[in-house]
Amino acid sequence: IGDSSVLTCPLKPNINMLTWKISPKVGGPCTLGYRADTDTADRTNCSDSMNWKFRPHLAPALEIQQAGIAQEGNYICEVVTPEGNFHGTYHLTVLVPPRLSLYYDEHGNPVCEAAAGKPPAQVSWLLESNSSLEEESHDNGTVTVLSRLTACSTNVTDTTCMVFHPAGNWSESIAC
Repeated sequence: IGDSSVLTCPLKPNINMLTWKISPKVGGPCTLGYRADTDTADRTNCSDSMNWKFRPHLAPALEIQQAGIAQEGNYICEVVTPEGNFHGTYHLTVLVPPRLSLYYDEHGNPVCEAAAGKPPAQVSWLLESNSSLEEESHDNGTVTVLSRLTACSTNVTDTTCMVFHPAGNWSESIAC
């Protein structure tokens, strides 16, 4: 989330026309078109965060600036040349790293919270197995995962919460 994403079309010589057909998760479909004979680009219902990215000797591409959950969806590129039509298809998924916090609940039990991640984070405790797990789904597609340590081992003074997510892994320690 927040990063730019670049999707490329098939690289073909003698391009006559290039079209991106975009079906985002949020909002209606949009289309970006380019005609080589008039060197003109056109857009229909696309946000300003989606733009052509032309680079010499490289495949034409679509750049999505500051990608967010709203830009998730299907992206189809169609290249028209004298040799025929060529397609490239992408399904864009945006990762949202969770916010990690470690605190005590009202009973003094350590709680590890991985808030608003997408996909849901995996949460576990180092050297501890007596824990409960709760998940709360949010309207924007993110999920908060809470792991509550129900009992610390008597021979352990500190425990460590570990959070695993495709956007990164984190750990933090707290006193038992």
